[in-house]
Amino acid sequence: MATTTKELRLQNRATVLREIVLRGTVTRGELAVVTRLSAATIANVVAGLLEEGLVREDGTQPSRGGRPSTVLAVRADGAAMLGVDVGERGVAVELFDLAMRRLDREFSEVPEREATPDQIRGVLDSAVTKILDRNPAAAERVIGIGLGLPGIVEDAGHGPGALLYAQSLGWDKVRVGDLVDARGLPVSADNGAKTLATAERWFGALRGVDDALVALLGRGVGLAILSDGRLARGSRSSAGEWGHTRVAMDGPPCRCGARGCLEAYVGAHAILERWRDRGAVVEGEGWRALSSLFDAARDGDAAARQTVDETLEILGVALANLVNLTNPATVLVGGWVGLLVMASEAERLEQHIRKAALRRPGSQFDLGLCRFEGDSVSMGAALLPLQQLILRPRDD
Repeated sequence: MATTTKELRLQNRATVLREIVLRGTVTRGELAVVTRLSAATIANVVAGLLEEGLVREDGTQPSRGGRPSTVLAVRADGAAMLGVDVGERGVAVELFDLAMRRLDREFSEVPEREATPDQIRGVLDSAVTKILDRNPAAAERVIGIGLGLPGIVEDAGHGPGALLYAQSLGWDKVRVGDLVDARGLPVSADNGAKTLATAERWFGALRGVDDALVALLGRGVGLAILSDGRLARGSRSSAGEWGHTRVAMDGPPCRCGARGCLEAYVGAHAILERWRDRGAVVEGEGWRALSSLFDAARDGDAAARQTVDETLEILGVALANLVNLTNPATVLVGGWVGLLVMASEAERLEQHIRKAALRRPGSQFDLGLCRFEGDSVSMGAALLPLQQLILRPRDD
């Protein structure tokens, strides 16, 4: 099918704007080289972006033998985005400007251990209201809300009509638009592990990496697979439900209703239950409780050390299976449980992965921690409305 003139203009605009966002600062000449567009096309596209208020000229830099080159940068106040990390114990709403600088953050705990969609909506709406009320100037420039959600997001990124299937939370099919009062703003959503991977791919530890595994470890266990520069999605966006792969035929019960799922071994609740079964007295299931486990293991507590060792071995084998299947260049670990694991046990986890994997693919990956740590999911969620702006002008 032939590309229309309008479609070609939009493609060129998207290509140029994305490069400016990713690079931070760049000259017109550098854009021509990296995009392979003509100098005339670059000039026309940049003129349009300047007129839209999305790009600004930011001084000059010397050029080879000619006049200094004008440096281009995103105009930070040209737009703003809300990124939301909907966790199982709380909701984090973050406000970003067009340069992807975080302007504000609001975290609200979910009042019930097993929250309903209506409870999530109430907490989320309150957090969004607080953020916008505190930032009236930025609020006027918000172009959309992106949600990073637990579970399967079918037709991810396709607006409020996308569907969330959160079996582990005991929810029936939920329409994404029913989780938030959008105030007339466009709503986009994706699985939290995938938004985490998107943030790291654009600005973090996966820049320049085309093949990677991104493990999101919390109370639940998620995964994003980056293959040849693209997120693996499957036919309807559910690819990566790694936490519910079975690792034992008759293992402990999982929240999804099955037994022996990976989450039932390396999710936060499961780890702490094994420690309690060994005689530990520990309250809660959050950061403080799990931190006490790793602290005790480091201090020589035998039950804690055994629990951590067992967790590392199971997680290492599970990641090694994925290394064999996908041959990643990078294995990235995130989520609050992942932060604790990597803070004190990264070397031992890597040893377990390499030992359990085939020697060749097991020697070809680097293990790392998400650069944005606890902010990765919400930052990636904020990139959902930004990607829509890149693809199409606001008034188009």
